[in-house]
Amino acid sequence: QVQLAESGGGMVQGGGSLRLSCAASGRTDSTYQIGWFRRAPGKEREFVAAISWSGGATIYADSVKGRFTISRDNAKNTVYLQMNSLKPEDTAVYYCASRRGILVGYEYWGQGTQVTVSS
Repeated sequence: QVQLAESGGGMVQGGGSLRLSCAASGRTDSTYQIGWFRRAPGKEREFVAAISWSGGATIYADSVKGRFTISRDNAKNTVYLQMNSLKPEDTAVYYCASRRGILVGYEYWGQGTQVTVSS
């Protein structure tokens, strides 16, 4: 199993920045990809960004392209989500999740961290 723990959430004014961290532990050697998701109040969970654990390939949702950057530090088993130019609509609980392959769903999830952006 893989354990994931998010940190770095908080409150920020619109236009500000936050950096979220996702620390992975356990059987990380079988990890293919780590993704960030978010769930805003009253909305469905949505994909934000993902990064491959080995090669570092990234993918972003259109709503965050150019503002958010996902990166990883394999030595620390940590994935980061740098969020710039934050908007009130970015307010949500942010979760990181991992999966073992491109055809496998995200299996392991963190507990989430709250991000609140004020206007």
